[in-house]
Amino acid sequence: MGMELIVQIVAGLIGGNAAGAVLRKLSLGAAGNSIAGVVGGGLGGLLTGMATGAPVAGTELSAMAASVAGGGAGGAALVLVLGAARKMLAR
Repeated sequence: MGMELIVQIVAGLIGGNAAGAVLRKLSLGAAGNSIAGVVGGGLGGLLTGMATGAPVAGTELSAMAASVAGGGAGGAALVLVLGAARKMLAR
């Protein structure tokens, strides 16, 4: 838990806000997108490590790329899931 977690959180933050900006109907607002992105980034990075069978740790380029990809995708996915759930519950 060090540099890779920070990279995953930052990537999740960026991914969550990007997803909210692109799909405005599912956006949770700036703060909501940021919080969901951070949580999703951490979870996405963890799941990436579990799915690949290799720890997403270290400073190698492949580990950093996996952290960025997993964090960004996880952040965006969580924002979209929560945004869709909020939209469905509002009906």
